[in-house]
Amino acid sequence: MITDIRNHLNSCLPCAQNNHRRQKLPGALKPIKPPEGIWKLLSMDFHGPIAPTSKQGNRYIISLTDILSKFVVAKAVRDCSATTAVKFLINDVILKYGTP
Repeated sequence: MITDIRNHLNSCLPCAQNNHRRQKLPGALKPIKPPEGIWKLLSMDFHGPIAPTSKQGNRYIISLTDILSKFVVAKAVRDCSATTAVKFLINDVILKYGTP
């Protein structure tokens, strides 16, 4: 009986037009290989703009994540420019934890 119902639904044109897929199609993900050790593969990203701004005028959060250990270094910053990212990387990551 189940096969009869499936055959009817597959052959019914209005059923095929109105019934949407309930599952997403598989995406074209390209997984990254796990790093061999900590500080071997890092991910850095800006989050924001966040409203309301802080008292210091910060509207964004920059974060650096170690992929293997999931250790996160985050800081609130005013803008999302390359100079801000370099200053964060040097002052808040390299000078505190060493070079990745």
